[in-house]
Amino acid sequence: MYDKLISEKKPDFEKAIEHLKIEMSGLRTGRASTALVENIMVDSYGTKTPLKNVASITVPEPRSISIQPWDKGILSAVEKAVAASSLGIQPVNDGNNIRVNLPTLTEERRKELTKKVKQQAESARVRLRNVREEIWREVGKLEKDGKVTEDQKFDAQKELKEIVEKYNEQIKEISEAKEKEIMTV
Repeated sequence: MYDKLISEKKPDFEKAIEHLKIEMSGLRTGRASTALVENIMVDSYGTKTPLKNVASITVPEPRSISIQPWDKGILSAVEKAVAASSLGIQPVNDGNNIRVNLPTLTEERRKELTKKVKQQAESARVRLRNVREEIWREVGKLEKDGKVTEDQKFDAQKELKEIVEKYNEQIKEISEAKEKEIMTV
């Protein structure tokens, strides 16, 4: 009975990991990557749209990103959105496309970014715990209703613990890899 409950909630665990990966891809590491800017929201004709949906994004050089909007009418909106992003970079508008040059990261900025990595990893762990608690409450209700025995309840607790540990290990690997990437000069 609890197996079905756990398998139904497994996508929620996966979503927490996917969300973490997306968050981490948006952190600047000193190397240019389209992931840095592709999810920046641009005001496109009154609608907030991810940059990747309104422009071609390329990395012509290791420290620069080129953004070419499909419609030249939103060029200034793209420039404003990139400038207002949390990346702390100033875009250059040449009339046809936007060029973003990434300066090398200072030691201080690298340390700030590693703190942000730790915060995002902790946020993902909180999401996992929330899903675990949700399942645990449901198992408690099932036991109260007499649909699972006390032994089955403890089996469910053990299985949940193993699943959460597996996902926590993934979070640890993702965050350690990102920290290493940020600290590499």
